[in-house]
Formats: sequence, structure tokens, C-alpha cells
Amino acid sequence: MAASHSTPGMVQIEQSEPLWQNENVRAFALFMLTLGLFLLFWEVGAKSGWFTPGVPTASETIREFWWWVTNPFYRNGPNDLGIGWNLLVSLRRVAIGYTLASVVAVPLGILIGISPVAFKAFNPFVQLLKPVSPLAWLPLGLYILRDSEQTGIFIIFISSIWPTLINTTFGVANVNQDYLDVSKTLGASRLRTIVKVIIPAALPNIVSGLRISMGIAWLVIVAAEMLLGTGLGYFIWNEWNNLSIPNILVAIFIIGLVGLLLDSLFAALEKLVAFGRNS
Repeated sequence: MAASHSTPGMVQIEQSEPLWQNENVRAFALFMLTLGLFLLFWEVGAKSGWFTPGVPTASETIREFWWWVTNPFYRNGPNDLGIGWNLLVSLRRVAIGYTLASVVAVPLGILIGISPVAFKAFNPFVQLLKPVSPLAWLPLGLYILRDSEQTGIFIIFISSIWPTLINTTFGVANVNQDYLDVSKTLGASRLRTIVKVIIPAALPNIVSGLRISMGIAWLVIVAAEMLLGTGLGYFIWNEWNNLSIPNILVAIFIIGLVGLLLDSLFAALEKLVAFGRNS
């Protein structure tokens, strides 16, 4: 059997797979097809009276969406602001409340995770407060703080602290015992073991908790703002009072897009910190 060989000077060209066989291309095509069918159904259904009277067509909603995103920062008085201003208000509240919750939840989760005594002491509080709806805290926050801005931040704090706390505790408590034994054998101090061994090993769980907390924070602030007077939640409530259904749908789409962007950022971070574990 003759051995195959390549002629010197000849460049071998690898055949790439057909475009339609690429998984990402097929997924994007399916997404566009599904979106097109949905918009077509929406358009025809609204024009044909299949839905409740007053439901706008897809084309009308898209026109409104384009107007709002191209004029996001207009200002016609305190009660007539562009959707961009309302978005910034909501993002500011989420950023402050979420950051405060993370600053509390991560160190406390590490403490609970490394100490069985602390776990038994704090676990009843976690299990008692975790199931409480964030909106149940709203009247109490308004009564104590007497300020809508601080109440919004408080609601974000109290709702987003639990996923990070629980995931951090779980990650720390389940660090491979071999890592801890090696650290102890090498004479590492308790603090150095926490910083150099426990936190890096638990980091994927911590970031996963932070990702879940961000999703909950963004979900809660919109509902809370309907009673706070500013932000995207108030924008939706105000448009409901004006019976402007297209504008409500526009706000819903923008909330979803921002939530998708925030989740994508944390998904990328989660993938980054999990790389060493998966390699």
C-alpha cells in the first residue's frame, strides 16, 4: 500500500462545514422564524379582533418602541419623562441595593459555610425570611424610612441577599476536603486558607448566587416602583392610567432586554470563573 504524501509547495485547504450545518446559524434562523411567526400572529390577531378590544397591533407597538428608544431622554415636566430617565432611576436603585446585599451576603455566607455552629445559628433566620415576598416588605419600608428612594433600595437589598448568601454558604461548605488538608499540612493560617483556598474553590457558586440575585433584584424593582413614584415600574403604571397599552408593551420589552443584558454579563463571568473547574 503506497503511503500518501503531499507535494512540496502545495497548500492543503480544509473544507469548512456548510453554513446551514452550523449550530449557531441554525439556532438564529429558528429564532428569527419563531419571532416572525409570533409577530405575524400578533398583527393578524389584533386586526381581526381575535384578542380583547384595544390590543395594539405588532406594527403599532414596534413604531412606539422605535420612538421611545430614539427619544429616551426628553423631559416635559416631572411626570412626563423619557423612558431613558426612568431606566436610569431603576438601574441606580438596583445597583445600590444589590451591591449592599452582595457586600453583606458574601462574607456572611463564607462565615456560615466554614462554621457548623454559625450555620445552625443562622439557618433558621434564612429559612424564615427567604420565602417572604419582597413586596410584603414595602409597607414596612415606607413606614420606617419615609422615603421612596431608600425604600426601593431596601426592597432590592432584602430580596437579593438570599440567593447569594445560600449559594456562597453551599460553595464554601462543599470545598474539597483534600484542598483543606493540604493547606493545613503546609501550615497555612485560617485567614490564608480562606483567601487562597476556600474562596477560589467556592467562586463558581458565589458568582452563580450573584447572578440569581441580580435577576431577582431586576424583577422586584419594577413591581415595587409602581408604588414608589419613579422608575420603569411607575412608567408602566402611569401608562396604564393613560390607557396606553402600546407604551406598556414597550416598557415590558425594554425591561426584558435590560434583564437579558444583565444576565448575559453574569453568565460570561460565571463561565470565566468556572473555566478552571471544567478544564
